[in-house]
Amino acid sequence: MTIETILSPAELPALAQRDLSNAACVVFDILRATSTFVTALQNGAREIVPVGDIPGALARRQLQPDTLLAGERDGVRICAEQSGGVDFDLGNSPREFRPERVRGKTIVSTTTNGTRALRASARARVVLASSFLNLAATAKFLNQSPPEQLVLVCAGTGEGVALEDIFAAGALAGLVVGNYSDATEMAARTYLSAKADLPAALASTQNARRLLAIPDLRADVAFCAQRDIFKLVAAMNAEGAIRVG
Repeated sequence: MTIETILSPAELPALAQRDLSNAACVVFDILRATSTFVTALQNGAREIVPVGDIPGALARRQLQPDTLLAGERDGVRICAEQSGGVDFDLGNSPREFRPERVRGKTIVSTTTNGTRALRASARARVVLASSFLNLAATAKFLNQSPPEQLVLVCAGTGEGVALEDIFAAGALAGLVVGNYSDATEMAARTYLSAKADLPAALASTQNARRLLAIPDLRADVAFCAQRDIFKLVAAMNAEGAIRVG
């Protein structure tokens, strides 16, 4: 198995055009989309449907009125002023997705980078959403049926890299067996430099500093730094919905 890593959103358009028929893509948006998706599934959500924009989310709600709308812009829950009159039910904080709120529900989510990374990976044979919360479960799944190619996709921030996503890609690379690309080697070494105190390393990143400055979102950083508290695998199906794999 070859293991390559997409470090930057600038690489996503090329990824979307590749032949990924023999590949598994694992998408990381640690702060916070994939951490939130995994938490929602752990707490009983039926599925999460990532969509590219606010109109797409609203259109899905029209088709399924009991759908929960979730998403953020600039880290904060989408409000009526941004959507043309609809306050979204949930933002992008994993702590919002409590069992009593999401159990049995379809959640349509639009975020700034996580959604884009998942959509760019959609042509892969297997697409997984992962986080530190379920990293070991993701690795176990991949080791049980190794793909020819494994692509670790860091969602990034805006058009730039996100260090926390690189930490996660490097951590997963260390749990699976394969031949590293140079970018994967870089991610693995970056993770090793942070491994001794991952919560502190995560808190030092640009995205974490932004969240820590918002009182209501500050606790998300420590939440997303937890390792392997969930045993599930989050897989995206052919219809673009993320469910327990």
